Amino acid sequence: MSKTLFDKVWDSHVVRKIDGGPDVFFIDRHFIHEVTSPVAFLGLKQRGLSVLYPERTFATADHNTPTINQHLPVEDPLSANQLKALEDNSNEYGISHWGLGHEKNGIVHVVGPENGITFPGATIVCGDSHTSTHGAFGAIAFGIGTSEVEMVLSTQCIMQPKPKKMRINVNGKLGKGVTPKDVALYIISQLSTSGATGYFVEYAGDVFENMTMEGRMTVCNLSIEMGARGGMVAPDETTFNYLKDKPLSPKGAAWDEAVAHWKTLKTDLDATFDKEITFNAADIEPMITFGTNPGMGIGISEHIPTADIGKGNVETYKKSLDYMGYDEDEAMLGKKVDYVFLGSCTNGRIEDFRAFASIVKGKKKAGNVTAWLVPGSHEVESKIKEEGILDIITEAGFSLRQPGCSACLAMNDDKIPAGKYAVSTSNRNFEGRQGPGARTMLASPLVAAAAAITGVVTDPRDLL
Repeated sequence: MSKTLFDKVWDSHVVRKIDGGPDVFFIDRHFIHEVTSPVAFLGLKQRGLSVLYPERTFATADHNTPTINQHLPVEDPLSANQLKALEDNSNEYGISHWGLGHEKNGIVHVVGPENGITFPGATIVCGDSHTSTHGAFGAIAFGIGTSEVEMVLSTQCIMQPKPKKMRINVNGKLGKGVTPKDVALYIISQLSTSGATGYFVEYAGDVFENMTMEGRMTVCNLSIEMGARGGMVAPDETTFNYLKDKPLSPKGAAWDEAVAHWKTLKTDLDATFDKEITFNAADIEPMITFGTNPGMGIGISEHIPTADIGKGNVETYKKSLDYMGYDEDEAMLGKKVDYVFLGSCTNGRIEDFRAFASIVKGKKKAGNVTAWLVPGSHEVESKIKEEGILDIITEAGFSLRQPGCSACLAMNDDKIPAGKYAVSTSNRNFEGRQGPGARTMLASPLVAAAAAITGVVTDPRDLL
């Protein structure tokens, strides 16, 4: 029987089917961090349980970590306690732990792929909604709750109903200044933040076939923002080239055997999906959000839609604009910008910093803008220095911070002040997401760089 990529990976990991209920589903890789794991470990201890396969679990500190002076003790007592709990629990149960100061420390969804922990055909979970990032490798990856973290630690399985299947095709060639982030924001703007609820998405078509691995990770990262359980891209030579020689990738004959299997992980030609949607790459321009959910996005040259054609409830729509201080039919170009954030598990990789540097090279940061440039890992930080990107951004008046989730979610010291406007390369623009009262515009690294140079929302195509 013909199968989709999703079917092939899912079905090969079902331990038991429950009639009328969820599948008992085996997990290959389990990522944990300091926020959602302490209570799960407490549950294990209260029930006298151990971690079944500690070698399949990987811990890193990222959410609550400071992005300056990481050599000093963490000042916030809650954050310090959570970081200590992650270290203690990892040591007690024999789990690999990359804490603050470790050379491999960084954002969980950045360090996993760059170390070869992520691989095609794997099932991957983490107590973090943006675990969908890892689907870029042809893996089934999704976020789980704290009780499920405990379940995976103790049994290496999870109980899950099998989602429906959706394929999103984007065909053609992307225009100047259009990045993977813009592709994702465009799709979400068309489908809304609930348009893929109940589905697992496969991304296909010319655009994704020609996209880099880091670009695919950005798109899969944002799958959750349209309500999907996760997103995935079929593995190909781009995938294999990225993973080859990664520290934890298979070596020698084991590598050849793995690649032979990974090449079978693609949707059969006559396989069917529950829903299929196709977009034209030529319709996508650099995107920016204007409201308080990721679906409220438009092309950067467009005007804010009026409530009657805006997505969702009219009253809610107007409340969102009130929060942002915007009006219907206003242009986004020229809007005031106070902060720029480059980073997060969405856009904290080396390609994102290369893109940012391509705009700011030879220019100067706007005096009204505070910019936080935060690499997703120490490996990214090292490449920024090795490739001369640090010199470019320093000469332009920017400084580089240390790895961490930073201003993505305001769980650390990097909070956007109330009422201030931030162009952010992260994944969510909910009210207060980047700090109480903060106003967030989601965008690509190119749009962020253009705003950082001009001090207002600017079309990056004018600066390329």
